[in-house]
Amino acid sequence: MARTILVVDDDASARSVLQGILEPEGYDVILAESGEHAVALASTLQIDAFLLDIEMPRMDGFDLCRALRSMESYRVAPIIFLTGHAGDNFLEQAFGCGGDDFLLKPCTATGVRSRLRNHLQRGEHLQRLERMRGVLKQYLSKRTLQVVEDASVTRTLPPPREQDLAICFTDMRGFTAFSEETEPARLFALISETLAEQIHLIHECGGYVDKFGGDGVMAIFDGPQMILESCLCALQILDIARVNSTSGMEEIRGFGIGIHAGRAIIGNIGSPEHLDYSAIGSTVNLAARLCGQAEAMSIAVSKTVRDAVAHDNRLKFHSERPVSIRGIKGPVTIYSLSHP
Repeated sequence: MARTILVVDDDASARSVLQGILEPEGYDVILAESGEHAVALASTLQIDAFLLDIEMPRMDGFDLCRALRSMESYRVAPIIFLTGHAGDNFLEQAFGCGGDDFLLKPCTATGVRSRLRNHLQRGEHLQRLERMRGVLKQYLSKRTLQVVEDASVTRTLPPPREQDLAICFTDMRGFTAFSEETEPARLFALISETLAEQIHLIHECGGYVDKFGGDGVMAIFDGPQMILESCLCALQILDIARVNSTSGMEEIRGFGIGIHAGRAIIGNIGSPEHLDYSAIGSTVNLAARLCGQAEAMSIAVSKTVRDAVAHDNRLKFHSERPVSIRGIKGPVTIYSLSHP
């Protein structure tokens, strides 16, 4: 598919010369006589690269470059300036406003074609990286994505660290029986729809999904309001489950939720060939066990959680009871959480 090049110059003869250089190479060339005209064209068309004159009335090439860079579609698109001089002040302004390169007037055909070709190849590579990052965001938690991006710069993985976290587990009650009676493709679609609602709420409440458990999620909340955020999120998950029940979904909308907070180790787990950035420790284990203690459409929380946010009038803690938790000596006091 032909690449579209926008040539911006208030000199009609200069525009014609560049058009004559580029069109025989198979480029679609769009011409603009001013910065304002160029912005309008860039807003309605998909431009692959820009050749900008510097000295134009009203909006000069530098201002136009800034305007283009402010558009999401052109954050990495090649922008090449056309100028009759290239002093230090020009270079500072040209690269400071987001330009990629410059060509001295009068431009030679070889110079225009080679510079443009090289920058288009570079731009294609950057766009591929942006698309890849977009796909990774769908597969990785925001914390894992940040670790990956930081490691790509520092070339080192961060060491494990201990920190305070609020851990929330959700689990679909009746999932096993439902999965045995449901066609796999439909089951997959229903589960995806249901978990998508939870993911949206978790992100809105300030948390992130650490991992999926097939029929539920493990969410992590950090920061000064992490316990309150996790509790409010859990309540909203149950609210949505009650309101949005649709035909065929009732059997798997009976969630049990468990929440605990405390110290946990968060870091890279695995081998150099395959790593998982996650939280581990007794805090995580207890949150998972509390999820198992919760009845369908209920939330079980630890005493630590209850004591931290019992004063908040949006939360009601009740049904205090001691339970036996596998792997923990002695009874553990837990509470049910609901709206007041």
